Amino acid sequence: MLGFGLFEEFAMEIGIIGAGVAGLAMAWEALRQGHRPSVFEQAPFLGGQASTFLVGEQPLERGYHHLFLSDTDILELVDEIGLGHKMKWFESSVGVLHQGRLYDFLTPLDLLKFTPVSLPGRIRLGLATLYLQRIKDWRSLEKYRAEEWVRRFVGGSAYAGFWGPMLRGKFGEYYDQVGMPWLWGKIQTRFASRKGLGAEKLGYPIGSFGEIFEELSRQIQERGGEVHVGIGVEKILLEADRATGLSFRQDHGMSDRYFDAIVTTTPSYILPRLVPSMPDEYVRRLNNVDYLSAVLLILELDRPLSDIYWLNVADTDVPFVGIIEHTNLVSPDLYGGRHVVYIANYLSRDSYLYGLDQNELLDEYAPYLKMVNSLFDRSWIQEVHHHRVDAAQPVIPANFSDKILPHRTPVKDLYLANTTQVYPEDRGTNYSVRLGRKVIRMVLADKGFSATGDLPTPPIPSSFTVSGDV
Repeated sequence: MLGFGLFEEFAMEIGIIGAGVAGLAMAWEALRQGHRPSVFEQAPFLGGQASTFLVGEQPLERGYHHLFLSDTDILELVDEIGLGHKMKWFESSVGVLHQGRLYDFLTPLDLLKFTPVSLPGRIRLGLATLYLQRIKDWRSLEKYRAEEWVRRFVGGSAYAGFWGPMLRGKFGEYYDQVGMPWLWGKIQTRFASRKGLGAEKLGYPIGSFGEIFEELSRQIQERGGEVHVGIGVEKILLEADRATGLSFRQDHGMSDRYFDAIVTTTPSYILPRLVPSMPDEYVRRLNNVDYLSAVLLILELDRPLSDIYWLNVADTDVPFVGIIEHTNLVSPDLYGGRHVVYIANYLSRDSYLYGLDQNELLDEYAPYLKMVNSLFDRSWIQEVHHHRVDAAQPVIPANFSDKILPHRTPVKDLYLANTTQVYPEDRGTNYSVRLGRKVIRMVLADKGFSATGDLPTPPIPSSFTVSGDV
């Protein structure tokens, strides 16, 4: 049983900025420990980077989302709020687009057939992948940049034919700065979602992640917490050397609120705007992390584009980094028979592509879709959606453990918890849940409260729903 009851007397008031996954997980954990959270979200919706919009009558994530078998933190949270039955598990399919040709890229045999890399390079790539999968202490890799490590230990052919274009597509101008733990983490999560050498298993909540956030918000409020959307925080109020409250945008109609502790889940560079009096050296560190924006073009098609769920683009001539055909994982019946295709990009805000509108971006992308399906015609497109998610992907360099910001800020009772602090893991809903619970427990410890119960560690699911069953 969870450790909270309805409308019990609360020991401490905690203000939380941001109703993304981390912020909602914090509120849930605070209630679980007998404290009252109040969450404030500037956007008019819940979920942050995992928020949803409607395709027909069905919610769909603005940015593609799925879960791995190892994502036990969020799976436990979903169980706690009674939506575990919504999680279904499917066999994934993975491919690579290279110089106009599609390659399957899931099994060792697929790797051996991947001719853009020389045969010796393919063998070294496979061995290096197995080596990285077996490494449990990522610190041994931290001194390397991913680009440097691949060139040195896997070779120029594997870099030129696969990892080089992938890094450039994902990180643009920052491709040669990304630390090796990022690559290690990607391989770890992929292998953890397989049974031996079998197909990768991915999870998706039928009803969308949005349903999870709505139910989580409802239960938080039912138990005495608060969740406010469309309420932007203007500044964090200080008294002497500690954070005491929040002040809101005047047009949002919310009076100042006061708290025993405050946690912000905003990107690092936002914090100096909320607290202008931060020490100069701390502000420099806050501003020392580069971020890329996720730019998503989502197509509703009247037929499939391909039979591949996750298509990596290993071709620097193609102006996007991946195609995720969501309805090759779940059934198109969820969306009235429409086939949902994400075209994904990660861009700096001064990028030419970032500034394009929906139609201009489609004009740029459409010719390259014929590489995926030579029969593709724009008449297949029934609807187009365009979403930008700023600060979606932090660029984490080598030796980042020396640079990572602590959760405790220089201001007493003010805490920072964002995607730069899930290191060595990359951003993701699972790590945001873990982060939220961890930071709330830190807040409680600093205030002299003991947390009750261990953090959940549920077993990996042992049974799966076959792809296509909804």
